[in-house]
Amino acid sequence: MALFIDVEVDPKVAADSELARKLVEVCPVNIFALGKQDKLEVVEKNLDECTLCELCLAVAAPGSVKVKKLYGEREVLVRRE
Repeated sequence: MALFIDVEVDPKVAADSELARKLVEVCPVNIFALGKQDKLEVVEKNLDECTLCELCLAVAAPGSVKVKKLYGEREVLVRRE
C-alpha cells in the first residue's frame, strides 16, 4: 500500500490500449502495467517509487492523470494544458 504517493488515471485513459502502452513505456519506476485486454493498471506496490518526473502527465490529456502527494501540503500534480 502506498504511503506517500497516489496516482489516479481517468478510466477512459486506462481503457485506451495505445495510451496505456505509452504510460507503461514512459514510467521509469513501473507504476503502470498492462492488464487484461491491454487495459492500464496502477501497480500499487510501486507507487512510492514515483520520482515526480511528470512523464506520465506529459503523454496523457490534461487532467486525465493525477499524481497526488499524500504528505506535506498534499499537492496534486496534473497537466493543465
